[in-house]
Amino acid sequence: MQTPQTHSGTLYVVATPLGNLEDITLRAIKILGQAGAIACEDTRRASILLKHLNITGKKLISYHNYNEPRAIGQIIALLEEGRDVALITDAGTPVISDPGYALLHALHELNLQVIPIPGACALTAALSACPLPVNNFFFAGFLPHKKGRKTRLEYLAALQATFVLYESPYRIMKLLDEIGNLMPDAQIFIGREMTKIHEEYITGTLDEIRIRLADGKTRGEFVVVVHPAGKKIIKSEEDYADHH
Repeated sequence: MQTPQTHSGTLYVVATPLGNLEDITLRAIKILGQAGAIACEDTRRASILLKHLNITGKKLISYHNYNEPRAIGQIIALLEEGRDVALITDAGTPVISDPGYALLHALHELNLQVIPIPGACALTAALSACPLPVNNFFFAGFLPHKKGRKTRLEYLAALQATFVLYESPYRIMKLLDEIGNLMPDAQIFIGREMTKIHEEYITGTLDEIRIRLADGKTRGEFVVVVHPAGKKIIKSEEDYADHH
């Protein structure tokens, strides 16, 4: 395998806060300050973060699902000129259920260097506070909105293992009903509005979760951890491992 061209710039994949702007690493601040350009989903949201960090005068490249080919071309041109580019998302770690795969694939094909700057991630933040067994889990991201949704959930149910989903406030109650149809004994953990003012974590049966959310608490993005086996094995992670 060839080594990256020494005269080319580097793409830094930079994790940014989920909500609380203090959740950013010192290294991320340094990279954002040094980068020749910053690729971001929403330039307005990126500007708020950069202002908080006292970083000014940066070239911002709008990069989202609807303009990927054009944005990728811009980023590649900058890298080939020898300029470093930072990739950020609206919140958390880029590429994890966010735009970025097509860019990383294109840079790999061109032998251009990519370096991650780790930090906040909704998935790992939720799992770190989850009382259900998560020493092994399957991350499924966002389910399809319509076509293929039922098939995908059936696949996840058949795994008989803990799985994690992202869901919007508009479909969270529908998701609970769908899980109930396939896994009525499932134990659920939900993290919503993580690191924000109305941050909340809920654990329980499907009925218990429905009751907690029935009073209008369906704002914000949800991380949903589903343990299909219910209460019967949850003693310790060692016990969980012995059953699989």
